[in-house]
Amino acid sequence: MSNDLFDELEGRVVSLMNVVAELKLENVRLKEENVRLCEERAGFKSRIDSILKKLEGV
Repeated sequence: MSNDLFDELEGRVVSLMNVVAELKLENVRLKEENVRLCEERAGFKSRIDSILKKLEGV
């Protein structure tokens, strides 16, 4: 094979490695956002439960 084919293959491999790195970063960001949303949901649930208990007493 010629050097051009090796250069093209190397370029594609580097490009794929960059995509994988970007996807790993996005995965970390999404995991952090998921944790934040779960905590937010738990807070809402707690507030709603508290409101419902107050309404039961009325």
